[in-house]
Amino acid sequence: MGGILWNLGAFIVALGILVAVHEYGHFWVARRNGVKVERFSIGFGKAIWRRMGKDGTEYVVAMIPLGGYVKMLDGRVDQVPTHLQDQAFNNKSVWARMAIVVAGPMANFAFAVFAFWLMFLIGVPAVKPVLNEVTMASPAAEGGLAPGMEILAIDGKPVRTWEEVNFALIGRLGDDETRFEVADSNGQRSQVRIPLTEWQFDPDETSPITALGLVPVGPELTLTVAQVVDNGPAAAAGVQPGDTLRAINGEPLADWRQLVTLIQASPETSMELEVTRAGQSLSLTLTPERRESRDRVIGYAGLAPEVLPVTEAYRFEYRYGPLAAIGAGIDRTWDLTALTFQMLGKLLTGIVSVDNLSGPISIAKGAGISADYGLVYFLSFMALISVNLGIINLLPLPVLDGGHLLFYVIEAVTGRPVPEKIQEIGFKIGAALLIMLMGLALFNDFARL
Repeated sequence: MGGILWNLGAFIVALGILVAVHEYGHFWVARRNGVKVERFSIGFGKAIWRRMGKDGTEYVVAMIPLGGYVKMLDGRVDQVPTHLQDQAFNNKSVWARMAIVVAGPMANFAFAVFAFWLMFLIGVPAVKPVLNEVTMASPAAEGGLAPGMEILAIDGKPVRTWEEVNFALIGRLGDDETRFEVADSNGQRSQVRIPLTEWQFDPDETSPITALGLVPVGPELTLTVAQVVDNGPAAAAGVQPGDTLRAINGEPLADWRQLVTLIQASPETSMELEVTRAGQSLSLTLTPERRESRDRVIGYAGLAPEVLPVTEAYRFEYRYGPLAAIGAGIDRTWDLTALTFQMLGKLLTGIVSVDNLSGPISIAKGAGISADYGLVYFLSFMALISVNLGIINLLPLPVLDGGHLLFYVIEAVTGRPVPEKIQEIGFKIGAALLIMLMGLALFNDFARL
């Protein structure tokens, strides 16, 4: 329950900030263009806080924290008094209306730059993209990658961290191959081509890095138990924190990953687990619990290992001064925006499955996890969601900012507004499509629970 409340709280904070930023973009540009703003609301439904500003705008925080709106004086919606006609949105030039509509998404992109700027100013802990292992018979092994190599660039774009490697690989989905520039342990540089025709991964099951066959140098997972989940299969078997796991069914354990593989392959199957406790050898019977994971069933034990930190040689922290951090923030926001548009294109062409769409539940979990890791990771998460919020609102669906913008562009080109009947039909179609997408995203969320 505590985890759910934490995720929910982090989600509300993140979404509240991002919605406020988006709506403030509309509000600020509307006011600069002389439009009277009647209400600025964060959330929908019943107001839990309201205040009338000296500027004549009612500021509201509402009960349902899933969006917000800026209500402007508009002759298409209400009757406008004669003395306020020049402050009505519909009486402004088409260019002013376009500026007001596009200001919301632009504010989201600006916030992403700010979040990344602050993140780079604080400093980001990172691990060099050095290979600990390469999985046999994987695309990485076929391409010639080997343990000890450091990845320097992917398709000509430099990478410094595993996070940057991950983002670069996501963008390669559906491609035939990718080019890595690497350096071996002696510093000798080379180029390798990695085939991607057979490369597939389920983001709920594994990362693109693991699916490619790359095993990063990172924290070492020992075979000593750090945590046992209450009432879980391991607790029922008698496993205790501090136990060292030695063998399963007589097969010696080499590392934690081997243990995970054996347990996941044995749902509801009794296994003889050999452990060492306080210098004494014990034999315990472990029966992994059955867990359904998308298209397969796996075993679950409820164990967590002791983790040794990454060695100092592979760790570093990158940070920038106030001015350099602005450039780095703009670059990161641009890369993230380009990747998002790229993935949208692959979603529309069927290269990326619609099963990968995420809704509010997945976003809430991501908010909680990132907040748990610390401010730097929470800022990165909010920047990611802010970019996605900006892009989604620019889609040419009539119920979104992008749809309104499309109508105004047509008006600017033709010299006359799109007929209200056409706009009304467009709004109905756009609303139906948006509801379908939201329903699919929610379905995917529940499937991941």
